[in-house]
This record gives sequence, C-alpha cells and structure tokens, in this order.
Amino acid sequence: MTGHGAKIGQKMEQAIVALLSHRNIEEAAREVGVCANTLLRWMKEPEFQAACREARHTVFSHAIGRLQDAAGAAATTVLKIMLDTNVPPATRLRAAEVVLDQATKAGETAMFETTPEGARKPRNRSVEITWLCTTPLPDSEATPSQVGAPQLASAGADEDVVE
Repeated sequence: MTGHGAKIGQKMEQAIVALLSHRNIEEAAREVGVCANTLLRWMKEPEFQAACREARHTVFSHAIGRLQDAAGAAATTVLKIMLDTNVPPATRLRAAEVVLDQATKAGETAMFETTPEGARKPRNRSVEITWLCTTPLPDSEATPSQVGAPQLASAGADEDVVE
C-alpha cells in the first residue's frame, strides 16, 4: 500500500494490522504509537475504511483456506470416531449424525453447478467409497464388502445403478 500512488501511509497500514490483531482501539493505537482519538479519526476516512475492508477480506479468505485445507483431516477424524467400538455410543452416534448431515449438505451443493450464463444445471456425480475400517459394525452380521453405497452411472451413460 505504500509507495507511489498509495492512499494511506505506513502508520495507517500499521494501524490496520493492529486493529486486526488487538481486542480494542486503545490497544491497537498503543501498539502503533498514536493516540486512540487519532485512530478513531483515521477510521472515519474513506481510504482507511477501504483499506481495512480489504485487509479483513484477505485475512478472512486465508482463514477459510486453512479450514478447507483441514477438512480432509476433520472428516477422517469424525469417521474414525464413528467406527471406533471403544468410543462411547453417544459419541459415535453424534459422529454419525455429523457425517450424515455433512454428506446431505454436500450432496445438495454438488447436485448443481453454475454455468457461465448463470443458470444452474444438474451435474452427474460418481460415488467412491473408501473403507477406513475393515471390522464390521457391532451387532451386525454384514462384512465391509457387503456394506456399501450404490455406484452412480458415469456422466452421460444410460447404465443401471451398479452395486
């Protein structure tokens, strides 16, 4: 933001960083070395407000990216808890509810994709099951090879569902 054509100075940039990392305006102002009234005055300036919005958006985008990167590990953890017979039944039930809830939400989202024209059209999806545990569920006679989800036909194919 500094340099030729910069709308705000280096102190203001430091103030934005301090505002994002401190609990209140007084702490942020102290960190930058300005009085709280100066920081409040800067916060009323349109250029400062725009720079704050851009910085908040960038920080938020990075945080969302980190959460998305961790989603695979989170899913593995929930599935392991759900299948672990040493975990209390109430905890396993809650894990199963999370899996079903998230699978439903993902299925609803994945059923449609946005086309360049902005219209939504159905999208065929294939299903792939990965077994995390080869032991059967408690009180179940089924083996992992007997338990599964149907495979959806590939895009554009008029085949029957294969199990």
